[in-house]
Amino acid sequence: MSPRSASVNEELRRRSRERLLQATVELVAERGYEATKLGDIADRAGAARGLVSYYFPGKRQLFQSAVHRLMHLTLETALEREPRSEDGRERLARAIDAILGLARDHPRLMRTHMGGILQAEGFIQCPEQQRLAELLRDTVDRYGSADVDTDYPLLRALLMGAVVAVLLPGAPMPAARLRAELFQRYGLDWELGVPPDGGPPGGTFPR
Repeated sequence: MSPRSASVNEELRRRSRERLLQATVELVAERGYEATKLGDIADRAGAARGLVSYYFPGKRQLFQSAVHRLMHLTLETALEREPRSEDGRERLARAIDAILGLARDHPRLMRTHMGGILQAEGFIQCPEQQRLAELLRDTVDRYGSADVDTDYPLLRALLMGAVVAVLLPGAPMPAARLRAELFQRYGLDWELGVPPDGGPPGGTFPR
């Protein structure tokens, strides 16, 4: 039996890593971060337990990468959904709606993720985060930014702040109000993206 080629080995490694990331998202959503053990993640992924430490230095890094993957896939799906659009304003609206939607649909994951970023380890760079950054940078560029290097970090900060505001225990902000503020900041019509039911807060939306 001939040995596997380098490309086949690389594809197998990629699939193993993807299964670990998906299993992490599933288990933390079900049980919470503290109750999810690395061995449980490996078992759910059908992988040898040693693979977890091979790909990731620790549980926090694995979790951040898993959530960044979820964010990347969610954003990519929103940007490329039919009818496809190359209009920068529509794509920015879709991006805002996608990130706010993550806070709505995956509150436990996103709350844990934001809390982890504020801890000592901070913001972890990983391939999944880089893919997410590429999509957001491209969105800012298509929107018409004259300085993507400045405007991309600002958009990222505003979106992170909106997610925290939606998920703040005891004093959450309505997602529709935060959407309205972001849309007004960027001069986006309320009807772009995926507007929530009921129209804009207050019943009016300046154009």
